[in-house]
Amino acid sequence: MAETGGVREVKSAGRTVQLLELLAARGDQPARLRELAEELDVPRSSMYALLQTLIDRGWVRTDVTGSLYGIGIRALLTGTSYLDSDPRVRAARPYLDEASDALGETIHFARLDGGDVVYLATRESHEYLRPFSRVGRRLPSYAGALGKALLAERPDDELPLPDGPLPPLTPRTHPDRASLATDLARTRERGYAVDREEGVTGIVGFGFALRYDAPAVDAISCSVPTARLAAEGREERIVAVMREIREKIEAAAPRAGGATPQWR
Repeated sequence: MAETGGVREVKSAGRTVQLLELLAARGDQPARLRELAEELDVPRSSMYALLQTLIDRGWVRTDVTGSLYGIGIRALLTGTSYLDSDPRVRAARPYLDEASDALGETIHFARLDGGDVVYLATRESHEYLRPFSRVGRRLPSYAGALGKALLAERPDDELPLPDGPLPPLTPRTHPDRASLATDLARTRERGYAVDREEGVTGIVGFGFALRYDAPAVDAISCSVPTARLAAEGREERIVAVMREIREKIEAAAPRAGGATPQWR
């Protein structure tokens, strides 16, 4: 049994978390009992009992036939509580609004979680509305401006990346560590990351690490459709505004060692 901080992991709790993460990762694709049992290598009888417990408590939902399972509403309530209680998200929100008003483009605030970035706040452009909210969604750190800005804050030999080729999101995604390392070197030189259709085709992103932690774990970005970057001076204007917004957030965010708890 695994140990964390010298304490043995509680097997049933670990299995419960694995199940919830698996269901959350499937998004709008519900799962069957057999799939979940096989994925987590758990007997079907044990998986069924766990599912029924979580259904009763609202963490898992099932369809009218009782054969399909998905993430439940309690997960949303817990995620919302995380956002509401995070002092750095609260500190950043008015400045995300300011950047959105100044640029008219989509602005993001995200946090590094393992090898991914997780969107914690977004201000959508009125010119390019997404059909769904990105808050709570994950993106590989190597495939966008937010993640590359945070990876550039770390030595190349300490990057939280998968072994082997990097699974592409678009034809422009960096295919391997060597290609990414060249980009990260340029990112360190200029002080911000640029993503030219590496995460989403047709979108260019500019990412800025928030350096109130070392290494940084939070970043902000501005995402722009390629067609709207054609105007003379547009890219320079975006970079100037986002640099100023970064400075304001860094000045406003709680620092380590203060009265506010510093979470791991």
